[in-house]
Amino acid sequence: MTADSGPTADLASSQTNQPHQPRPTTTPVTQAVILAGGQGSRLRPYTDDRPKPLVEIPGTGIPILGHQLAWLAAEGVTDVVVSCGHLADVLEEWLDRADLPLRVSTVVEAEPLGRGGGLKLAAKALPRPDEPWYASNGDIWTRFSLRDMAAFHHERDAVATLALARPRIPWGAVETDQFGNVLDFIEAPPSPFLINAGLYVFSPEFAELLPDVGDHERTTFPQLARGKRLAGYQLALGVYWRAIDTAKDLTEAAKELAACRDSAQ
Repeated sequence: MTADSGPTADLASSQTNQPHQPRPTTTPVTQAVILAGGQGSRLRPYTDDRPKPLVEIPGTGIPILGHQLAWLAAEGVTDVVVSCGHLADVLEEWLDRADLPLRVSTVVEAEPLGRGGGLKLAAKALPRPDEPWYASNGDIWTRFSLRDMAAFHHERDAVATLALARPRIPWGAVETDQFGNVLDFIEAPPSPFLINAGLYVFSPEFAELLPDVGDHERTTFPQLARGKRLAGYQLALGVYWRAIDTAKDLTEAAKELAACRDSAQ
C-alpha cells in the first residue's frame, strides 16, 4: 500500500539567491503514548481473549504492539505509556513477559474515556511532561522516519502534527469517457483523499487542550486547525501503512507484508 508524496521543502531555503538556512534545533522526541483501550469488536473472534494491539498479523511472528514498540525504540524513543481498557490485564501480562526494547508503563481506563480522554490520561503519566511526545493508535502497522515527522512539526511551530496517508480503495474502480464508454478497470486505486493515519507528534501544551472524556478529533483538532496550529505530514511514496480493524485487514496485511519481504530479498 502506498501513500502520497511527503512534505515539500521549505520555500525559503529553496531560493537560489538565499543563503542556506540550517534546520532549527529541537528537543528530540523520546516518549510516546499508544492507545490500546478499544473493544476491537470488528476483529472478533481474535479480540475475544486479547486486546486488538496484541493481535498478530499472520506470518510476522509478533503482535501489532510488539511491532510498534520496536519501531519507536529504533526512532529514539525510550519511554512509552500504553493506555489500556479492554482486557487490560492480558496486555499487562504480555508486557511483563516480553523482552522490551524500551521502558513501558500502563494506565487503565476505569471506564471508557474516548480517544481524547485516553490520550489525556496517558499524557499525565509521561516521564517528561515539558517535552514533546509521539502518539499512535494501537492498531497501526507502518514504519517511516518519525524523526523527520518531528522535524516537520517543529519547523511549522505546530501544537499537533498528524501523519496523513492515502490508502488504497478496497474496491475496483471503473474509468469512463464523457460519453459513458468504459475505458479501463483499475484494481484498488489510491484514494483521492488523504486520511488521518492515526500517528501524531504533540507539543507539551497539547495535553491540557484534550477533553477529559471524548474524541480529540471532534474538539481539540478543529480548535487547533482554526488557529493554524495543526499540521499534516504526508507519508512518503512507498511507505507501507495499514490500520488493522477487521479480519479482512489481517488477511490483506499478511499478503502485503509477505510481498514486501519477497521484494526485499
